[in-house]
Amino acid sequence: MISSLILIFSLSHLTVHQESKAPYSPTISKESDEAQKALGGFKVPKGFNLGLFAAEPHLANPVAFTIDHKNRFFVVETFRLHTGALDIRSYMKWLDDDLGLKSVEDRTKLLQKIAAEKPHDFQKDHDRIKIIIDRDGDGKADFSEVYADGFNSIPAGIAAGILVSGNKTWFTCIPDLWLLQDTQNKGKADSRTSLHNGFGVHIAFIGHDLHGLTMGMDGKIYFSIGDRGTNITNPKNKINLPNMGAVFRCDQDGSNLEVFYKGLRNPQELAFDAYGNLFTVDNNSDGGDQARATYLVEGGDSGWRFGYQFIEKPNARGPWNSEGLWKPRFQGQPNYIIPPMINMSSGPSGLVYYPGTGFSKEYDNHFFLCDFRGAPANSGIWSFSFKKDGAGFSMQNPKQFLWSILATDVDFGPDGSMYVSDWVNGWNKP
Repeated sequence: MISSLILIFSLSHLTVHQESKAPYSPTISKESDEAQKALGGFKVPKGFNLGLFAAEPHLANPVAFTIDHKNRFFVVETFRLHTGALDIRSYMKWLDDDLGLKSVEDRTKLLQKIAAEKPHDFQKDHDRIKIIIDRDGDGKADFSEVYADGFNSIPAGIAAGILVSGNKTWFTCIPDLWLLQDTQNKGKADSRTSLHNGFGVHIAFIGHDLHGLTMGMDGKIYFSIGDRGTNITNPKNKINLPNMGAVFRCDQDGSNLEVFYKGLRNPQELAFDAYGNLFTVDNNSDGGDQARATYLVEGGDSGWRFGYQFIEKPNARGPWNSEGLWKPRFQGQPNYIIPPMINMSSGPSGLVYYPGTGFSKEYDNHFFLCDFRGAPANSGIWSFSFKKDGAGFSMQNPKQFLWSILATDVDFGPDGSMYVSDWVNGWNKP
């Protein structure tokens, strides 16, 4: 059986038009054969065909994507990386200020303080959503347009999650969970509502954002945040978790928001199996710990706290390392946490559960995980399954599936093909 792997590619070099009143219009590289040539460097599993679906000028800087029932690709693009959304490691003078923040409003004031000393235009660049379509059915994108942009407020970014159902699009871009709608069926969001605001208390590390949008079997919206933290003050949905990552769920209209799981560092994506069990793979802190495949039990806590990142003495990362909170269950481990199932990968990002059509039976009940390590040579996509093991699960058959690609996200289309977004190289915008 020959199965398909299809890439959404970015090889961009971009500059930005500076006209203050014009619509946001970054200049993206023209069409070339660079992306097609790059396919030869990927390690493709036996029995699979690899093809190119889209590259410049249809997209740039893809963080996440989803595919709707019409086979339209909704791609989240970031242009705010390191320009609108900062990394505290480049601003260590303000670390103590960042550690003390309690709300998004506090962070906005800190960013303005930073800009007063180091001139910075936090609103120059936008994050946005592009729609990409294969109109003639030849397996290659031939049309794209901006579905929504204007996500450029001072505290905004990085945009990192998207979910589509019908004419509704849920979109996560700190500090908001957005509901966008195309009420005229014209391929553009003509309605946008912030369902919740208050995500992203800290500057923290780049990429520890609001992401992971997926729909549960209960019809609720599930999503995750890294340890930039949350402080939502809406009287109907007060949530105060300023110093940890977490998983949330709410009804499709945003009502009944609740914390599903907490104590995570950066759970970039969530995925349900066929039975409604929820999983993530959480990032390590570069302090001797390892990334973790975690079964998300409602009400659970993995034990990570934002401040641990900056503890160096008497031991790096404090209780996280000294008490082995990141390790699978062992005798003497604190009982207040849900331990991970296994330590695996180094830069977990996109995660998807195989829907059951398109690949051989070998991949039934399998997950696919993007392992983003900053360079394609040691990055790629893992495949594995989970087997019931007591009250939890154990991992089965982990192996490198598609390798030597700096993948950010992975998903399956209505045609049964796997689609992958490629960042190409490095930690900055290509």
